[in-house]
Amino acid sequence: MTADEARALDTRACLARAREDLRAADVDLAASPSLLADAAFHAQQASEKAMKGLLAWHDEPFRKTHDLAVIGLQCVAIDAGLEVQVRAAAPLTQYAWKFRYPGDDAEPTRQEADHALNVARSLVAGVAAALRARGLET
Repeated sequence: MTADEARALDTRACLARAREDLRAADVDLAASPSLLADAAFHAQQASEKAMKGLLAWHDEPFRKTHDLAVIGLQCVAIDAGLEVQVRAAAPLTQYAWKFRYPGDDAEPTRQEADHALNVARSLVAGVAAALRARGLET
């Protein structure tokens, strides 16, 4: 396997995982009762994985961080057209940790979870479109 093939494989894997997180968030929201904290977590994870996929495609190293603002700056440096989605996603960073452990914080509201998922969907779609524009079938 060539380096370009490996890079494409890694990038597609990141996007596949991002889409799985979006799907998991949908399942969480459809549950009765809804799993709001888990849905918000998956929205954050989908955003993170999509952005890291873009960075992988461009062979751009990134820190092991969940901070979407930090990762997003690297993405916007590559594709300024993602700035709106990246800015909208940055606040989702808190969902990587905020509701993960009992007693730390109350659950997000349904409105917050829905908003997080919509933001993540927009970002994943934007990254996929940016990658397709650069010749990667997603």
